[in-house]
Order: sequence, then structure tokens, then C-alpha cells
Amino acid sequence: MATNIESIRPQSWQGIDDIVIVGGGLAGLFCALKLAPRPVTVLAAAPIGHGASSAWAQGGIAAAMSEGDSYDKHLADTLTAGAGIVDEKMARLMVSEGPERIRDLLGYGVPFDKDLEGHLLLSREAAHSERRIVRVRGDMAGKAIMEALIAAVRNTPSIRVMEGYVVEEIMTEGKFVAGVVARPDAGQSKTRVAFPARAVVLCSGGIGHLYQVTTNPAEARGTGLGMVAKAGAMIADPEFVQFHPTAINIGNDPAPLATEALRGDGAILVNAAGERFMAALHPDAELAPRDVVARGVFAEVAAGRGAFLDCTKAIGARFAELFPTVYSSCRAAGVDPSSEPIPVVPAAHYHMGGVLVDADGRTTIDGLYAAGEVTSTGVHGANRLASNSLLEAVVFAARIAESIKGMLPEASLYEWPKTAGENDELVTLEDSPQLKELRAAMSTHAGVIRNRAGLCALSRTILRLEKENGRIRFAAIAATAKLIAAGALSREESRGGHYRSDFAEPRDIWRHRTFMTLKEADRIVSEAAG
Repeated sequence: MATNIESIRPQSWQGIDDIVIVGGGLAGLFCALKLAPRPVTVLAAAPIGHGASSAWAQGGIAAAMSEGDSYDKHLADTLTAGAGIVDEKMARLMVSEGPERIRDLLGYGVPFDKDLEGHLLLSREAAHSERRIVRVRGDMAGKAIMEALIAAVRNTPSIRVMEGYVVEEIMTEGKFVAGVVARPDAGQSKTRVAFPARAVVLCSGGIGHLYQVTTNPAEARGTGLGMVAKAGAMIADPEFVQFHPTAINIGNDPAPLATEALRGDGAILVNAAGERFMAALHPDAELAPRDVVARGVFAEVAAGRGAFLDCTKAIGARFAELFPTVYSSCRAAGVDPSSEPIPVVPAAHYHMGGVLVDADGRTTIDGLYAAGEVTSTGVHGANRLASNSLLEAVVFAARIAESIKGMLPEASLYEWPKTAGENDELVTLEDSPQLKELRAAMSTHAGVIRNRAGLCALSRTILRLEKENGRIRFAAIAATAKLIAAGALSREESRGGHYRSDFAEPRDIWRHRTFMTLKEADRIVSEAAG
């Protein structure tokens, strides 16, 4: 349940913030900038840009901007990758607004790679039919975009950034959002703070750290999705989790990423015997959709043959210059990617599912908007096309800003938030044995390959851990895990990022999206747990 504002509102409360944005990643900062000069408050759990998956994105942003490309081609590639359940209208909207958003980012100072004549340099990635990936120094797009946006935000007087505030609950009054409750001091304070607001924009990121092996920062635990589900919002496609096929397998948590662009530039996947294995599994071999490549890599690792990304011929001595981020990760682990193959393993990377939103980013709770990975817009379907995620974030963040400007008249602002009461909840989740057990169970039973028996075992684990750990944030994490398990149990087929070994083929009866509330997920998981 959401927190009702009446239960925590201080008696001295006089007014409300106009707009509160939850999250300091790409979607949140871009929305704040697009709302300027409209005053907004950005609540970020960590210093803005830190703890955001956006900053770690290596590939870039997909946009149809070359002479030979078109919106129709970009849409067709998106529909193909999405395996039959992409919302075509939403996807067309996204690809058609992409170039304008790239121009916005250039205006904010993002140093996208250009040729000598000043034209954008475009790269090709897996499952794209054209070169349409806008990059920065090969593999530094996310970092460069975030640095530029952070600088712009810091220089925008209408944006009040409050760092170290971990949002734990969404407040409602009837069917309307009324604000959020956050815990200061990076979530370690015993005092919770209420931020009443007329509009809330949830940009809290993904769910990667629900899994044992992930490329996501530790903040991406699905707490935002769990909060909005507990508030009663409709969730869409929770079962569809994308596993990046080539996380660097050196035991780090999170696992560093060997970007898709390496395979786009000709790197190949081999096992320990040096045998190339993807060519036998898909006509596009290493450039097949991510779910296909992830299962291929997973099979080699599971069989004990290991999996390696061999860049020695395709990139070789140019590695450090072309892909400095991957190079430094490899060298830190004692691997020289210019002369030896990189050990890789699939890792939870991106959640296609999330809170259901419309074309203006509106959820099913009035006044609550959402953008970025926490959402399910329908543009990714069952499997996200490489580099469409940053595109989705900026396109829908901009649309939210336009919607809010058109629907909410200006209000007086900067009523400082009020104390929402104290509790002694210990909130260091990293050391929680329940979180560690949940991550292991999610990887084992709701990972690259799933089946009913495993998902039933996962359901029992979630329900037990939920009883063992009654903390507010763990309850939100458990809610997200339930939604993923329930979606995976219900969908008795394999499609895109969801693969059931007991239903290994797609079925026409399931050629549609999943829509689910937390109440429905509770029922499905309880029945499966027996």
C-alpha cells in the first residue's frame, strides 16, 4: 500500500512542492532541464550521476540520422528485436523524436563523436540494420552525457538537487499522488522526510541488483518499481529481463561490461578451446539479438567450456584508444584484450518491464509520471534493441515535461520538506543476508533460463524472505521480485528475454504484453509456493 499523506503530514505543513523528480540519472536530469525554468526538486540517493546506470552505458544512443537511414528502418529493427509484442505506435513516436533529442543533448554540451566536417559519427550495433549509434570516444557515451547534463543542472537555478535522499514510499490521497517519503544521509538517517508534491516523476532506474551477476550499479535494486506497485499502479511486462551476453567475468560486483560495439566492430565469441560457437546458433552469429547471444554464452559457461570475447584480430592494438573503459576494466583484472580473449558471462543488464506509462509518461496513478528503465512504455517489447534505452529515457522525459507544463499551472515553490517521523530501521541493505539470498535465487530460477519448478522454488524463497525482513525498502525489493516471478510463471512460452525450458517456443496465444498489479502477483506467487 502507498503511504497516505494524512498519516505522516506534520501539523505545521503549509504548502507543497510543485514537482518532485525521483532519481538523478539520465531521465530525471533531462526531465528537470526540459521543465526549466519551471522549479523542480530532484531527489537523488547518491550524488547525481553516481549510482545511475545511464552513466555506465557504453554503446550510445540509437537515432536514425544518417542519409541511408529512416524512421521506418529504425522502427522495423525495434519491432524485430521486440519479438512480436512491441507497442508499434509508442515505438514509432520514440524513433521519430530521437534526432531532436540528440540535438538537445548537443545543446547541453554532450561531445558526441564527429568527423572532420563536423558530422556525427554513427556506429552499428547488434540487430541494427544501419549505422545509427551516436557515441562518445567509442565506449564513453553514458559517462559523457551524464557529465554534460550534471553541469547543465548545476547551472540551472530552477532545479533544486537534494542528494543523499533515498525515497522509500509514494504518498497518495485517494487516486492522486501526494508526494514521496525519503530518508536522508544516503538512507542511513533514522528520520524520514515527507516531500508533498503536486506531481511526482519517478526515474529510479532498473532492477539489475536483484540478480547475483549484473552490470548495474548497486542502487538498481527495483525499489522504485516496488514502491509504485505497492501504491497500486499497473505494471507491464515484468518477466522480460535482458541479460547482457558479455559482462567481463572477473568476479566483480557489479560486473564490468564488454560493450556490444566490440562485436559490432568484428569481435567474435569463442570457448576455451578457441571454437567459435555463435555461428551455429543464429545467422547473424555474434550480432544476433541479445537474448540469443546470452543463451549461447550461458550454455558454454554452464557446460564448463567457458566463453570468451576475442577482439585480438578485429581491434587488436587499437583497443586502448577505441574502447578505453573496457580496456581499463580488463587490465585491472590482468587481461590484455588487445592480445588475449576476454572472459565473459551473461549478466542482468536491463529490464524491459516496469510501471505502465502512456505516451506522456503518465502512470495509472494521477499525477505520478515515470521515465527511464523503471517504466514499461512498450517500445522494447520482449527484448530491447541495443542503445534504444537511452533514447527512450530522453524522449519520454521530454514528453513528461511538456505534459506537466500543459496540465499543471505554476505554483509557489520551495516549501522545505517536513519530518515524517523517526524509526530505528537499519537500512544497510548491502549486508542483508535476505538480499544476498534473494539475488542468488533470482539468478538461479529467474535468470537466462527458467522453468516452472524453479519459479515455484523462487516463490517460496521470496515469501519466506519477506517474512524474515520487514524493512520498508526490502518490502519494495521483494515486491519487484514477486512481479518478475509472477510474470515468468504466467507466461508459458519463450519470447525475447523470457526463456522457459519447459515451454521453449513462442506461442501465438501469448503474443501480447503482460499487465499485472501487485495484488495479482501476490496471488500467483502464493499459489505457486503451495
